[in-house]
Amino acid sequence: MSLIHPTAIIDSSAIIADDVEIGPYSIIGPDVEIGAGSWIGPHVVISKLTTIGKNNKIYQFSSVGEDCQDKKYAGEPTRLVIGDNNVIREGCSIHRGTVQDQGVTIIGNDNLLMTCVHIAHDCIIGNHTIIASDAAIAGHVHIDDWAIVGGASAIHQFCHIGAHAMCGGSTYVSKDIPAYLMVTGNPAESHGINAEGLKRRGFSPESIAELRRAYKVIFRRGLRLETALAELEADTVSDELAVLINSLKASTRGIVR
Repeated sequence: MSLIHPTAIIDSSAIIADDVEIGPYSIIGPDVEIGAGSWIGPHVVISKLTTIGKNNKIYQFSSVGEDCQDKKYAGEPTRLVIGDNNVIREGCSIHRGTVQDQGVTIIGNDNLLMTCVHIAHDCIIGNHTIIASDAAIAGHVHIDDWAIVGGASAIHQFCHIGAHAMCGGSTYVSKDIPAYLMVTGNPAESHGINAEGLKRRGFSPESIAELRRAYKVIFRRGLRLETALAELEADTVSDELAVLINSLKASTRGIVR
């Protein structure tokens, strides 16, 4: 028995693993590859030039691998690459990259994109992230592992959201969010370390306490960022603290305060 519904339209150049299920009226375009164990629901469009890994679930009315909305885009053969074990819920849109960047949009492994999320061109999404319903992620945004973006949030282009950061619902982000931070508001403001999330992921009480101390140095003492970083690096730096420090050093848009 075929796992591809007879009303689905599959381009002859698409490479579909034998056990992939494709629902009614879905369209799989040219140069699309879908890995083993994946499930494509009804009325899904996977446009073209898209590689999807293993064990992904893409729900109805999602548009995946479509041309981007950048007016500079002139039809170049850019790509979308999606890893393994992702869940992409109803009505999501994910666009391919542009030649103005690296020419590819990348989504890692084990991510949850809730209903009606938009991922624009050239974004790089890490692993184990959660992006809640109606969030809009503009072009060239990087979201690191284990970050959470709340529903109806808007992330400005070129922003970087650090690992384990948490962005509250309906937040407008126009600057970089360092690793581990909780932010919310319009514009976004910092509200401390995402301690509860870190506990759930197995961070030790000592590591969380260290990160809270670092947060106070950076955000509560009125220091210039360069001075705060120098103070944090004066002593031995743990692996956990190094993630925070590196995210601060990598910022190009300034950080949420």
